[in-house]
Amino acid sequence: MSDSLAITLADVESAASQIRGIAVRTPLLEYAALNAAVGARTLLKFEGAQHAGSFKFRGAYNRLSRIAASAKSAGVVAWSSGNHAQGVAAAAKMLGMPATIVMPSDAPAIKIANTRALGAEIILYDRQSESREAIATELAKRRGATLVPSYDDPFIIAGQGTIGLEMLDQAREAGVAMGRVLVCCGGGGLVAGIATAIRSKTPEIAVYCVEPSAFDDTARSLASGRRESVAKGAQSICDALLAPAPGELTFPINKALLAGGFAVSDDEVRAAMRFAFDTLKLVIEPGGAVALAAALHNLAPAGEGALAVVVSGANVDPEVYARILIE
Repeated sequence: MSDSLAITLADVESAASQIRGIAVRTPLLEYAALNAAVGARTLLKFEGAQHAGSFKFRGAYNRLSRIAASAKSAGVVAWSSGNHAQGVAAAAKMLGMPATIVMPSDAPAIKIANTRALGAEIILYDRQSESREAIATELAKRRGATLVPSYDDPFIIAGQGTIGLEMLDQAREAGVAMGRVLVCCGGGGLVAGIATAIRSKTPEIAVYCVEPSAFDDTARSLASGRRESVAKGAQSICDALLAPAPGELTFPINKALLAGGFAVSDDEVRAAMRFAFDTLKLVIEPGGAVALAAALHNLAPAGEGALAVVVSGANVDPEVYARILIE
């Protein structure tokens, strides 16, 4: 791995030490019905069991817990459609720090409510006409607070990478060799962290990103070799994965380490959510279901070893979820 990349295995291992005993060691699950549906042995890493219902707590706690004591009273400012918001709010509450989150006005109501319930101040914005980054940056500057990006930060990426270390340990404990890993992707922080951990320790494992079809900017960027953007006006039910382009820090990592990228339609995501509920008895939010959708549609190339699928979160609006389940 190039030393010029934003993080290394040592950073992920440091993050694992930082969050040990704080973050949940989420389960790596196996179901006979999922194996049959995919046609291969499949392991499912369920981050819906994490604090605040998604993987985001890992990176948030790793970042916030390293803020100097002298700066903690000024708090943190972040922007998010929901999962990073809840992760930052939960970490800030544990660490006794004030948190302000800039959230889109059309974010799922449950994510706004849960973030507020964790004690964070919420500032809503119009994602079609306003810049969340600009609002958050100005607010942090005015308050002297620490800005906490949702993915383009070394501590955030390293924190998410702890999932990869856990997967390797859990698979080894179960006596299973992983061959391919599917990870959902928005800005690329989760898959960059996981790929750093897994490829550094087991280079033969292939890691792939999975995105909504209208937001396949990372897959297209991997193909072109440069950062591509999402088309203006693109839409998807996967509210957690609507980043406009790969991150400046995350894309070089993913370009160096990923074996490729796949995209799934919203209808395929809905089908995966129904499969998870009906067959696996798991609640999965749309953005958290894209990797499972890719597995169920056999997008990953055949290969030796088990297929591992990362389910990134379970924070789905009840009304939206109910409509999807009865479709």
